[in-house]
Amino acid sequence: MKRTIAAFASTFAVGAIIATTVGAGVAGPASAAPTSDDGRVKNVIYLLGDGMGRTHVTAGRERFYGAAGRLNMETLPSHGFVSTYSVQKNSAQPGQPGFAPNYVTDSASSATAWSSGVKTYNAALGVDAKGAMVPTVMEMAKQSGYRTGNVSTAEITDATPAGQMSHVLARGCQGPVYSAKSCQDTAVTGGAELPTNDLRVTPVAKQIARNGTADVILGGGLSRFDANDEKALRDQGYDVLSSPTSQTVATKDSLASTTSGKVFGLFNKGNLTIEKSKQDNPASAEAKEPTLSEMTKKSIELLSSTDGNQGKGFYLQVEGALIDKRSHANDAAQTLEEIKAFDDAVAVAMDFAKKDGHTLVIVTADHECAGFNIIEKGSFTNAEAANPPVNVDSGNPANNSTPSRAGGNTKDSSRSTGIVNGAGANDPHNFAPATFRTADDPASVKDGTSEASLWLTYLSGNHTGADVPIYSYGAGSEKMQGTVDNTELFGIVTDALRLR
Repeated sequence: MKRTIAAFASTFAVGAIIATTVGAGVAGPASAAPTSDDGRVKNVIYLLGDGMGRTHVTAGRERFYGAAGRLNMETLPSHGFVSTYSVQKNSAQPGQPGFAPNYVTDSASSATAWSSGVKTYNAALGVDAKGAMVPTVMEMAKQSGYRTGNVSTAEITDATPAGQMSHVLARGCQGPVYSAKSCQDTAVTGGAELPTNDLRVTPVAKQIARNGTADVILGGGLSRFDANDEKALRDQGYDVLSSPTSQTVATKDSLASTTSGKVFGLFNKGNLTIEKSKQDNPASAEAKEPTLSEMTKKSIELLSSTDGNQGKGFYLQVEGALIDKRSHANDAAQTLEEIKAFDDAVAVAMDFAKKDGHTLVIVTADHECAGFNIIEKGSFTNAEAANPPVNVDSGNPANNSTPSRAGGNTKDSSRSTGIVNGAGANDPHNFAPATFRTADDPASVKDGTSEASLWLTYLSGNHTGADVPIYSYGAGSEKMQGTVDNTELFGIVTDALRLR
């Protein structure tokens, strides 16, 4: 049965959410952070490249800066890795009886891990693996008097941004029209469906529009909001740059002109437009969307204003979402441009942090997507082969997989149609590498040729369980060297902002 969020009359305050979770046994925030200006961290900028694995970073570096160059994120002084696994439904937390890991996470469970410090099941947002609500960093920061911002190139109701501003049993419960099945999950509620006034089955868009968790909300997904949401936002004092009532999207010009301390700006009815498409079509309506770096710069400008928070500080999350979405599509050309766009936003954050002196910058990912790989120039992938490589270790008694074939590692012409880029990746019969010129190649070398030195492939169209990189700058960065778990990032951020 279809339901609309207009059927709900309740509103949601940040304090009420945290009070509810504290009553359920979850630790709540401590008192407000101290006001002394003693070199402590006042601001945290958390930048998330969705789906960005270590090879994504390497490929972006070589494409745009060459082998000896560096992306902006790689210039941050502290480097490490993050483990990203999730857990099964109704699992206990790590180290407790009943712990049941899931080695490949999705964006929702990963977002919950760093936002709330708990492992949960794939698709869950702001709840633990047994469905209990847990407070988020952004909610805690807001309650403690910090300014807050949430920026994404995806729909703002999508998993990563929603993980800071909502609590739902299933990430598909976004709004404005939804089915009970998209919101309920009886596997974690004892077989029973929750009443429709339970926050955990309330669409993400309705929660975002009413709880005031983020002061600055920028991204896509206008179609998820309706007229009731617009009224709720305006009643709280938001400058609504994009009208849910008329479904009129905001533009980079309207964003540039606002000076409000509370801004709701969505620039597309769905996800924002990929950078490569905007570059190829500069006269299109989509080209009026701001870049991720422009949204980041404006958010910092609005949040760092002392008006409304007496200079206490801010917490800002920024997501480059389309790295993941284009990796799912195995489109290397678009993936590379999204990596560059995300890295440009990192440069904006670092420029502010270095001038400010009280800002912790964290750059990481929620998971790796698609097994992105750089292969040797002139070679091909196993997916293109008529036969896998021969077994050269057949003399080992532990190896019983000696092939019966006489030879191997030969290209299958029916499964390989040559080097491809961009739209060629949509051909299900095309397994060929995508080739790109790099900053080290002569100017005459073109993308999509055998002379191009960067040869890229994908393992799959889905997430992998690989650890992801983390780069950081500012006080607390030493805690993110080596390998940390994504749940540890919750403690690092809340400690930096004195929220616990």
